[in-house]
Amino acid sequence: MTDRFLDFALRLAAAARTETLPRWRTGCAVANKAQGGDWDPVTDADREGERAIRRLIESEYPDHGVAGEEYGERFGSGRYCWSIDPVDGTRAFVCGVPSWTTLIALLDEGRPVLGVVDAPALGEIYVGAGEGFLVLGDGRSRLRTSDCAALGEACVSTTDPFLFDDREAAAWDRIRRASRTARYGLDAYGYARLAAGSLDLVVESGLKPHDYNALVPVVRAAGGTIGDWEGGEDFSRGRVIAAAGRALYEEAVEAVSAA
Repeated sequence: MTDRFLDFALRLAAAARTETLPRWRTGCAVANKAQGGDWDPVTDADREGERAIRRLIESEYPDHGVAGEEYGERFGSGRYCWSIDPVDGTRAFVCGVPSWTTLIALLDEGRPVLGVVDAPALGEIYVGAGEGFLVLGDGRSRLRTSDCAALGEACVSTTDPFLFDDREAAAWDRIRRASRTARYGLDAYGYARLAAGSLDLVVESGLKPHDYNALVPVVRAAGGTIGDWEGGEDFSRGRVIAAAGRALYEEAVEAVSAA
């Protein structure tokens, strides 16, 4: 991965931050995208953050595709496509909780090769681009997952256990009961902390490409394993397991697959 794409991805994150962070501090309008009484919030920060990212891509790399949560996909003429989510964790955002993130990924022929997880309210940027590193101010430090290899010793996370269907909820309950401790409500920030070594396992379902594309390079660059619930790499069903290493991932797959 060339430095120019990495530098550009960080510029995209900075452009989104100028739109999202002030609105998080002061509050902004919230609308509901869902139908039938469900609640799926979207804010001005989501929309304006995505517009800022798209403007930069279209200005500097007009041949690149762009796929985002709010404004769909614009197909490019080349091999590259940017996957963007300016506010991952909108519920956290509207509640004033600082764990929301901006997700930016570069896909090469459909494969995520660069990922950025920016946590603007916390001043942390997690990067996966061959190597994994955490940006804090002007400094960088290496990202490295923990050495946890057993579920019984693991700190595990899922964003919201009530998002699982009945079978998935039973699978999560097996993970939770077997683990050392469980934490909730982190959205993509949970994967960032897994890459930094403070969480060991994240298990989720219902994710869309803009939710997971940036996570794959970050987790893998830090030495972790990320795959689906069946032990492969088919994320099309939205079921994702990220683990500190291969042994823990395989134990988690066995646990969610148990009858």
